[in-house]
Amino acid sequence: MEGWADGPEFVTQCPIRPGESYTYRFTIEGQEGTLWWHAHSSWLRATVYGALIIHPKQGESYPFTNPKRETPILLGEWWDANPIDVVRQATQTGGAPNVSDAYTINGQPGDLYKCSTQGTTIVPIDSGETNLLRVINAALNQPLFFTIANHKFTVVGADASYLKPFTTTVLMLGPGQTTDILIKGDQPPSRYYIAARAYQSAQNAGFDNTTTTAILEYKSAPCPSKGVATIKPLMPSLPAYNDTNTVTAFSKSLRSPRRVEVPTEIDENLFFTIGLGLNNCPPNFNSNQCQGPNGTRFTASMNNVSFVLPSNISILQAQHLGVQGVFTTDFPTNPPLQFDYTGNVSRSLWQPISGTKVTKLKFGSRVQIVLQDTSIVTSENHPIHLHGYDFYVVAEGFGNFDPKKDTSKFNLVDPPQRNTVAVPVNGWSVIRFVADNPGAWIMHCHLDVHIGWGLATVLLVDNGIGLLESIEAPPEDLPLC
Repeated sequence: MEGWADGPEFVTQCPIRPGESYTYRFTIEGQEGTLWWHAHSSWLRATVYGALIIHPKQGESYPFTNPKRETPILLGEWWDANPIDVVRQATQTGGAPNVSDAYTINGQPGDLYKCSTQGTTIVPIDSGETNLLRVINAALNQPLFFTIANHKFTVVGADASYLKPFTTTVLMLGPGQTTDILIKGDQPPSRYYIAARAYQSAQNAGFDNTTTTAILEYKSAPCPSKGVATIKPLMPSLPAYNDTNTVTAFSKSLRSPRRVEVPTEIDENLFFTIGLGLNNCPPNFNSNQCQGPNGTRFTASMNNVSFVLPSNISILQAQHLGVQGVFTTDFPTNPPLQFDYTGNVSRSLWQPISGTKVTKLKFGSRVQIVLQDTSIVTSENHPIHLHGYDFYVVAEGFGNFDPKKDTSKFNLVDPPQRNTVAVPVNGWSVIRFVADNPGAWIMHCHLDVHIGWGLATVLLVDNGIGLLESIEAPPEDLPLC
């Protein structure tokens, strides 16, 4: 993706002002399947999002049975309030934001909420059909389980990369992730609930425990008997909210369709801890501003650095124009202090430093990043998204990553290619890619509450002669601060 067409506020551009516009121009290379677009400013993406579907080139076909029909399934999250007010209140108090009131499928909560049965999303199918569902988790803060009553489905792609097909009855998608599935109309013609609800891995943390539904409706379903408004759909069973075993089994089933070119020699070997933290209450704050645990304020970090966005120029603009003082290039590429990451962590390590620190990567370098969850405050499954790149997920596991024994578990043959990896709760993931796309690329947790607390960093990739020469000048309509 061209560097100026990425979109995160204060990373590659300033926010688009009310009433203004900006045209994103980019070239699609090597991707087929389902992506999505969304706002990248505060919590605006709670409602500003949509599917971005990449079909095979003209004259080419899918590497699976051509579906009779295709249906995007966008999983969302809804507050009975302005989401901006929700996050502003949390920022003022230092506490956790209020959890959502509902989840949605294609904008509709579904039959299990008191307000919305008239608008429940209907997904059509007919007996004998094979249809393609493009499932997108656009929820703001919640990984979600997804299933369909009485139906199995075949997973064929994720994050606009094809996968080796496998059959399952349940998906888990972290926010930001997409999964393409084939479903067959092989059940008795009727109505079946499509359902999604939370995968909640953080202990003692509040979450929205409601269930959103749509209806898979066979066109040849029998008409309801006289005096009955509709045939009640069959309800599927969903995994328990904390069913990490199902999540692990699903993620370990993901493989590329064939052997892929994974970097085997590594130039940049990085290790990023990811997790929460608590800031002590600043002296000039009152107790209403420090409503986190024991009078603190919630925060989050990578390698003990809580990322702070600039406020009057983007990082890419500052680099391009040579503006000093906007960011520093001293983000630690390894934890500043080694500790038992998933054990009982000393309270002295719960408060990170804050700063606008980036990591410089040489253009063309072969990069490995170990993403290690920590148990600071609470361990959690973190969907980590890297802008500007797809990467191979070569391994995942639980506990602390140990290069001596865990390197032997790496899949360097057919690992899945993704742009968002769900780092296991109390565990780790290892990703590899070649840094061949110049620009300023944010890497962040896709739980928006966490990116707001600072769980992010920026990878600055140039070609050795500087970003000024390696990317084009900014477009004339690029938003300015």
